Amino acid sequence: MLKALLTDIDGTITDPTRRISTGSMETIRSLVDSGIEVVLASGNTSCFMDALSKMIGTKGTFIAENGGVFRIGFSGPLVIRGDQTIVKTALTVVQDHFQKQGISLDLFSPTYRFSDLAFARTVPADEVRMVLRDYPVQVIDTGYAIHLQAPGINKGTALIELAREMGLIPADFLAIGDSLNDIQMLKTAGIGITVANAHPDTKAASQYIAGKEYGDGFVEAVEKYYPYFRAR
Repeated sequence: MLKALLTDIDGTITDPTRRISTGSMETIRSLVDSGIEVVLASGNTSCFMDALSKMIGTKGTFIAENGGVFRIGFSGPLVIRGDQTIVKTALTVVQDHFQKQGISLDLFSPTYRFSDLAFARTVPADEVRMVLRDYPVQVIDTGYAIHLQAPGINKGTALIELAREMGLIPADFLAIGDSLNDIQMLKTAGIGITVANAHPDTKAASQYIAGKEYGDGFVEAVEKYYPYFRAR
């Protein structure tokens, strides 16, 4: 039996313009009202995730910064994973590289990030990887931003720790995603699902592919597996 749902946000419970699907929100609220834990997972900052959790209607548990940060409930402390010192050094190297080309990186909320650092996809991710080939950092292209993260940090490793803190195991979770940064999350969860718009490599890591895209695919997947959920 499944006891919790873990879902990505952008591209999974949104539409192509990143507006949250109303059907997704209704589905999440229905699960929460039924006693099912719902955890949001994203590359976004923890403050963004806190507000989004309130607006959508979860109990406040989330994974942020692609696994670099997580929190249990609204009152729980932030758990920070990884060494941002390494990431800051790598970002300086990347900034210097592109500055020589007359390009300034557009950083995304660096003040509110505790584990990774992210910037706009205005430069090629492969070139960033080339520049940082000798540095111990991951370069993660989510399709919405480029993130620099310490090695070994991802949504899947965060799920393992988060589940333990919740008194659960990863097999208790149904996970839904669409992007490359969701692959480890899908592999770690008991059941991993992708929506129809997912990256081909992400689909290959899932156990079920929804026939519909974006938020509609999310609703389809939850409805399919709803009979397997059990309230805690």
